[in-house]
Amino acid sequence: MSSRKRLTPDARHAQLLAVGARLFAAHPYADVLMEHVAEEAGVSRALLYRHFPSKHALFAAVYRQAADQLLAETRLDPADSLVDQLIQGMDVHLDYFVANRNAVLAANRVLAGDPVIQTIMTNELDALRARLLAVLPLTDEPAREAVSGVLKSWLVFVQVLCVDWLGNETCTRTQLRDVCVGAVLGALRPLLADDPAPDWPRHGSARR
Repeated sequence: MSSRKRLTPDARHAQLLAVGARLFAAHPYADVLMEHVAEEAGVSRALLYRHFPSKHALFAAVYRQAADQLLAETRLDPADSLVDQLIQGMDVHLDYFVANRNAVLAANRVLAGDPVIQTIMTNELDALRARLLAVLPLTDEPAREAVSGVLKSWLVFVQVLCVDWLGNETCTRTQLRDVCVGAVLGALRPLLADDPAPDWPRHGSARR
């Protein structure tokens, strides 16, 4: 058990979030108990419950923080090629998914349909879609609406595919990433005046 330390409320909240994130990453959702979180953090259960009234509330806070961090680390820079931007974004998310397999599976399977968790996911996907729309060469509103619809569907496709891959790794991580990148490029090409990625596919990249 960690030694007890007096922390400010904000510092204690951050500590409990960090402990919760570690435990939800390391164990299936059902195996993480609030008493384990309290013990790991070196606090009483009463103090833990003052910050997070339930395991669900703690998990939601952990997942919201993760979504915010993923958005912060996903850099869509118009100075980079669209392919490079997509690869960077996919790599950031796959890094998190692999390192936090249990938490991702809990959010998408154990808590599938939970309104709080689904709202966090929807907000992140909407933010990613808005960022992608901002870097694409869209000349008019009809094109923007069409591309927005494609991106919305593609982001859900990526989410489902990646979650399935976490449960059953039927291909390499690079192949998974390239499937996702190739899917959106293929879907966008008919809607844009210019090919957004004339050098894609990169022959042989999926075999790495």
